[in-house]
Amino acid sequence: MTRVRIAPSLLAADFTRLADALATAEQGGADLVHVDVMDGHFVPNLTIGPPVVRALRAATRLALDVHLMIEEPEKTLGEYLDAGADWVSVHVEATRHLQRCLATIRKAGARAGAALNPATPTHALAASWADLDYAVVMSVNPGWGGQPFLPGSVEKVRRLRNEAAEGGARPAIEVDGGVDEGKAAALAAAGAEILVAGTAIYGSSDPVAAIGRLRTAAEGVRA
Repeated sequence: MTRVRIAPSLLAADFTRLADALATAEQGGADLVHVDVMDGHFVPNLTIGPPVVRALRAATRLALDVHLMIEEPEKTLGEYLDAGADWVSVHVEATRHLQRCLATIRKAGARAGAALNPATPTHALAASWADLDYAVVMSVNPGWGGQPFLPGSVEKVRRLRNEAAEGGARPAIEVDGGVDEGKAAALAAAGAEILVAGTAIYGSSDPVAAIGRLRTAAEGVRA
């Protein structure tokens, strides 16, 4: 049985209390911490950069899953790797040099991922299976937290899993956007192995318990 990884998204946390948000993730048994980097160009929001990633790295034992929603990520990729990112994903829509980005990430000892926007077809990764450690299915249009889950994402996960298998690859599939306890089972059944959740965790009255409920819902289909 493949264990589903839970990655609380700091985008939904109180940015004045990020150390507390990290402690909550650890206490809840999270596997990763999802860090959204937005540049105000590729997506219509602006969040954080390498200095904050470096501070997060010093404040938690959890792996940092850094999601680069930025144009031309190859220009600043090294800065995020130097800051301590453990997993790094770049968008296929944001770079002309996807293979180069993925190779740079792996050379630094991090796990390399590629993210797909909702309108980007799964076959966009057809030439990249050998270079990928994980693939990210965006289940909302990236840029803002709290958006509703796009229901077609479940089938997209299943399609991506099948296409990867046909290509002789087994990357982990991560789903990011609108994920909550009610979506977890269907996503896990379709082949998702990493669930990113922001509002469902940090918007809960008991974030620690919310992490546990999300894992229980996801892993119930894998017993």
